[in-house]
Amino acid sequence: MTDTQVTWLTEESFERLKAELDQLIANRPAIAAEINDRREEGDLRENGGYHAAREEQGQQEARIRQLQELLNTAKVGEVPTQSGVALPGSVVTVYYDGDKSDGETFLIGTREQAINDGKLEVYSPQSPLGSALIDAKVGDTRSYTVPSGSTVNVTLVSAEPYHA
Repeated sequence: MTDTQVTWLTEESFERLKAELDQLIANRPAIAAEINDRREEGDLRENGGYHAAREEQGQQEARIRQLQELLNTAKVGEVPTQSGVALPGSVVTVYYDGDKSDGETFLIGTREQAINDGKLEVYSPQSPLGSALIDAKVGDTRSYTVPSGSTVNVTLVSAEPYHA
């Protein structure tokens, strides 16, 4: 397992995701029974209930696979306690290319780590921006390449431990 495959999670996040996985797996028989009930209603080509149940099963199985992969590659640890250094699990504020107007604040972590209420953007530590910032200290300027191929400079303004 390489560092780029590892997903950092707090113990709380790991337990929350494990509980979700357990719930989805426990729900498999109910979905299968729903599909069987709908199948018995007749012509499958015109059976919307059957197709809806199959679609739900597909979405559920995709989420199960996603959670299994995430939990299998998770590195469970404590939220960083150090301020002033960008680490996985830190909420950081940055300025781009000398633009000191508003800056951007986000979590270096995973969407699953954050209780995603839509208020906090999340960047993976493996993303170009996330990997450029790891171990940066307040005031450091780092460069990273965006998908278009251009280079962006980003300055770390603050870094604080994430608290859900």
